Amino acid sequence: MKNIILASTSTIHGSDFLEYLLDDLEDLFGAIDEVLFIPYARPNGVSHDDYTNKAQEAFTKIGLTLHGIHEHQDPQTALANAKGIFVGGGNTFVLVKALYEKGLMPILKERIISGMPYLGTSAGSNICGLSLGTTNDMPIVYPPSFSTLGVVPFNINPHYLDPDPKSTHMGETRETRIKEFHKFNDTTVIGLREGSFLRVWNNSIVLNGDLNARIFEPDEPAREVKTGTDLKIYLNK
Repeated sequence: MKNIILASTSTIHGSDFLEYLLDDLEDLFGAIDEVLFIPYARPNGVSHDDYTNKAQEAFTKIGLTLHGIHEHQDPQTALANAKGIFVGGGNTFVLVKALYEKGLMPILKERIISGMPYLGTSAGSNICGLSLGTTNDMPIVYPPSFSTLGVVPFNINPHYLDPDPKSTHMGETRETRIKEFHKFNDTTVIGLREGSFLRVWNNSIVLNGDLNARIFEPDEPAREVKTGTDLKIYLNK
């Protein structure tokens, strides 16, 4: 059993932190009253305390208490006893390094697979895939492994951007970067546009939000997937 929301971003343009997800978070966390927040992805500019306070403001709107894992002397015990988890965005390399070094990766995977409600945004969504190989982040630290939780059978590329024909940017597009990944990996990649999210419930993985997603597989043309689609029809090929 899995009960997960994997969102491209925590904030869409013109809205408050997590505002566009609040109705869905009430459904995700409906049976509990307290959520453990993992703020480790933030390497600079925002302290763990400030990041936690910002998340708490959003969770207060749906009647939930949130506290940071960094407030606990024993993060492994805190995670093992958590009723629900939110892993926020930032830098995926920093997040994965911290989870490995603190011995949290296997505990987190076990808790998610057992049905604990889980919310991930950006980096927190990335880590639910098979590896961090399709993150957009700079490798500013070196984690012990690029392997991540693998609670969904693909990789995610959050904040997916379509090429802008009017842009003067001469660098690689997001699609080009994913094709580069597929020269060395055969993992399916889901490009999640801003405001899109995956609702994982047991064996279903349904795309939600206002925008379609893009599916990339090795040696195949990229495909657009409409919102409301259960992605398992593609992933079970």
